[in-house]
Amino acid sequence: MFSSPFLLVFPFFLLACFLLYWAGARHAYTRRPEAGNGDPNTFDWHFFVPCRDEEAVVGTTVERLRADHPRAHVWVIDDDSDDRTGAIVAGLAETDRRVHLVSRVRPDARLGKGAALNAAYDELNQFLSKDADRERVVVCVIDADGQLDPHALERVSGPAGFGDPETGGVQVSVHMRNAGDPRPLGEDSGRLRNAFARLLVRMQDMEFSVSNAGMQLLRGRTGSVGLGGNGQFTRLAALDRIAAAERRPWQRGALLEDYELGLHMILNGDRISHIADTWVSQEGLPHARRFLTQRTRWAQGNLQCVRYAPRIVSSRHYGGKGVLETLYTFLQPVAHLVTLALCAVMFVLLGLTAAQDGVGEAFGGMLALWPLVLGLAVVSVLPFVLWGPVYRRDRASDRSLLSALLWGLALWLYAYHLFPASARGFVRMLRGRNGWAKTRRNAEVVTSGPVAIES
Repeated sequence: MFSSPFLLVFPFFLLACFLLYWAGARHAYTRRPEAGNGDPNTFDWHFFVPCRDEEAVVGTTVERLRADHPRAHVWVIDDDSDDRTGAIVAGLAETDRRVHLVSRVRPDARLGKGAALNAAYDELNQFLSKDADRERVVVCVIDADGQLDPHALERVSGPAGFGDPETGGVQVSVHMRNAGDPRPLGEDSGRLRNAFARLLVRMQDMEFSVSNAGMQLLRGRTGSVGLGGNGQFTRLAALDRIAAAERRPWQRGALLEDYELGLHMILNGDRISHIADTWVSQEGLPHARRFLTQRTRWAQGNLQCVRYAPRIVSSRHYGGKGVLETLYTFLQPVAHLVTLALCAVMFVLLGLTAAQDGVGEAFGGMLALWPLVLGLAVVSVLPFVLWGPVYRRDRASDRSLLSALLWGLALWLYAYHLFPASARGFVRMLRGRNGWAKTRRNAEVVTSGPVAIES
């Protein structure tokens, strides 16, 4: 009953694709050249900080951006907040002419992060003089709780970034700054809950700072680097080119407005680079429910982006490697869904075999294959484990090698969240549910009611 070639071959095909992608990402990360510095004074910097009910963090974020990057302008988009976000930013703007408040009110507000960023783009256009060199104006999107490396602008201005005139966008690495917090849930929560939350945040930091950074550096070699929602830098001229073609830089209704922006940028002929030698930090999510909701949104956004596949395949700006890498990224949630379906089919077939021929006959054949199963398990787990020492070297040098290897093992288990997230994202898309509430910050007081994740 297990004679279907598809059932037998497909898992091996997925494993081969994963191993090839992992090998390329790890090599790109561990063998990357150091990004050189440039002169940030040759550019005009503007930070966009989209906010909705962010009074717990926005003041600190704006003050730090202004202190670390005194020549930059900070544009805070208040998306019709119910709290004091707008008042806090307005107070800062009164004493600092480089702080700007972009106020939005319903019904024009709360239409998504992309719409909020488009509003800031419009305000910036009105602010700049007509003779401004828009190739030298750089926009950077920072989350309301984001903290940017004080030396980031030097790296981004360098030859790996906007020092190259062909570069239209730069994405920097993302770190979770609460990865070392011993009690992410606070003193009132028990040891077990805090231990799980601590591990969850650590896995997010490991995922972003080494694994995802490696993927991005690999994409740098294939010409398909993606932009993220935090720490994305773009030339204003590149945004103009997208607006000319698509009516606006960021697309409304997009659940991955950041990644979608990068697709449009490459389709227009601009190059995107990833710089792993500088960073933006944010808070990792210590709550499993919020985390799963966030990843559901990302999976759903990936599925939405599949519609760009024909344009990418036919684009002269995507080479063969870039097309393959982008399609691989698009189809990850689809592969997870197919894998879940295959597992369900195999369990059904196993049950039917057990009912027809007996339990011994059904499981006997599987037990005879234990060397193959063990070999596949090792090959599947080892790539995750090998990220552990790399992460320890770059992000946790004070921890033991054993801890790093255990973190790598935990990263393998952590990766299984992709399967329920992909399934939930697919169901939401089928039901036409595309709306998402804002991320509740860790510093906010918890209130009753559902909370979904926007970023």
